[in-house]
Amino acid sequence: MRIAMVSPYDWCSEGGVKTHIRQLAARFRRWGHEVVIFAPASDPSAVEGEVCAMGRPWSIPASGSVARITFSWLSSAVEEALERHRFDVVHLHEPLMPLLPYHFLRHSQAANIGTFHAARDGGSLLYWYTRPLTRRWFRRLEGKIAVSPAAAALISRYFRGYYNIIPNGIDLEFWGRRYDPIPELNDGKLNILFVGRPEKRKGLRYLLRAFIELRAVRSDVRLVVVGAGDFRRYRKLMAEVPDVVFAGYIPHEELPRYHASAHIFCAPNTGNESQGYVILEALAAGLPVVASNIPGFAGVITDGIDGVLVPPKDHRALAAALAELLDAPERRRELAEAARRRARAFSWEQIAVRVLDYYLRILDERAIVERTRLARIARPAVP
Repeated sequence: MRIAMVSPYDWCSEGGVKTHIRQLAARFRRWGHEVVIFAPASDPSAVEGEVCAMGRPWSIPASGSVARITFSWLSSAVEEALERHRFDVVHLHEPLMPLLPYHFLRHSQAANIGTFHAARDGGSLLYWYTRPLTRRWFRRLEGKIAVSPAAAALISRYFRGYYNIIPNGIDLEFWGRRYDPIPELNDGKLNILFVGRPEKRKGLRYLLRAFIELRAVRSDVRLVVVGAGDFRRYRKLMAEVPDVVFAGYIPHEELPRYHASAHIFCAPNTGNESQGYVILEALAAGLPVVASNIPGFAGVITDGIDGVLVPPKDHRALAAALAELLDAPERRRELAEAARRRARAFSWEQIAVRVLDYYLRILDERAIVERTRLARIARPAVP
């Protein structure tokens, strides 16, 4: 099968959509399919050989984060690429995000399938304002996937229809290996790990307040913050609080060592999360997870079974949940075992099979429609 994967986001920046596409493409290629990835790239030479770079990306604000997308006019280039490869399936990730997916939807004669990744608790201004224009492109999607019920709920507010829920996956082999802990963090203290960018919706400020409460009554605990971005205001806030480590950006290959050093993973996000790769990573690494009870996380974690969910934006509830686990090593072990079992449901092998089966289903439906059309054309007129 010839498959095009289209991302609207800068391929030179890390993100969940990029990981999703990479993992699917790797498995499809392993199974003998031809896959070409199309995406904008701020440095085309850096991604040469992995993707077909199309367009120069620009940064725009997007629900508390930043999206790097292209506004380049690429109609001719896209048309030429489609003609050259003659894909069976064009799989567009965030298909209504400007501008690259629009060009593919305009020219593609393949089976067009869209995956919707985003979740926004308060709705999407982009979908609201652009709906009169994007409705025509939405109609060209023959298959629609959402990575979570939260993602399906968002897009359904503006474009009704059936959305096949196929979640993000996790590389169980990578996260299930044994890794050496970081020596500086392997000194007997109990480590709480946070992984994320310094964005408000990641909720780090609530975890910092919770840690201040914890540190006021015990000295055996440490907070480790991992993530790229400017954490200066958080560093300033915690300047007088001992045992807070801002590790900064850690390459993906080294990240499991921080999980191996941790005793609890904490995700205090406030909302606008579709599913959360960091949650899947922590589960696969066998860490007990304390997370906010928001739709994107509640779809992955069952409170009290394979993690602990607390009300969002409530640092006292967060501190209490962390304190309870810090004092209960046996409970931490139970949750860690349950976390690994839960992670198996999200293996990329299983997810890729589900996506491929969906492709085949859409192609079969297409073939039935075409056979019906041809039968009507060939049917002789009845006098």
